[in-house]
Amino acid sequence: MSQIKILVVEDEILIADNICDTLTDLGYFTLEPALNYTEAILSLKTETPDIVILDINLSGEKSGIDIAEVIKSQYDIPFIFLTSNADKNTVSLAKKVQPKAFLVKPFTQEELYSSIEIALSNHIKHNLATSNNDTSKKVLFLKEKGIFIKIKLEDILYIKSDHVYIEVILSSEKKHVIRTSLNDILTKLNKNFIRIHRSYIVNSNYIDQIQSNKLFLNNSEIPIGKSYKNKILQKININ
Repeated sequence: MSQIKILVVEDEILIADNICDTLTDLGYFTLEPALNYTEAILSLKTETPDIVILDINLSGEKSGIDIAEVIKSQYDIPFIFLTSNADKNTVSLAKKVQPKAFLVKPFTQEELYSSIEIALSNHIKHNLATSNNDTSKKVLFLKEKGIFIKIKLEDILYIKSDHVYIEVILSSEKKHVIRTSLNDILTKLNKNFIRIHRSYIVNSNYIDQIQSNKLFLNNSEIPIGKSYKNKILQKININ
């Protein structure tokens, strides 16, 4: 599990540092802020942020809109525009690259937080609507205690339903509890995951042993529902 990584692109260093401090207070992980186009592109290549906060008007020949165009063409991450100039021409140019949110300076901590969370949520929903349930999915974003966290799918051992909540158990034995359903979270996983019971989904990469009514993964014993056993055997190619 890791915090959401945010890249701030802002050419006024005091403003950039203030935004980063606010983001840290909100529980996000902030990368070193980029002050111009060149630094932003380098950070995108080397740091792989989860979301970018872009000032539209940067010093130099390249603007935040130029960076947004690179993000849209080469990276599958959302971005938010910042500006102190919300005139019609600026808004019209910004709309062409379809930012996930648009913040006008000065903005409050609450406005910044809500813009990030909505941008991440909409981005995740869009990806779910346009992607298949295949092994290309690498990470899962979960909203726990009011903030999104990022979990690598390969780190998930199993998922257990507990009434209106689910428990996501990691191979490190850490646990995350969120309010959702197994059916909903199953759509966000890849084909390495198998539903083996009405209350359990497991990562097939961790299965050590299968018995008639239970399986073992790491040190955990998980029950197998009668209606799921054949699908489990087919999934792991056991005849």
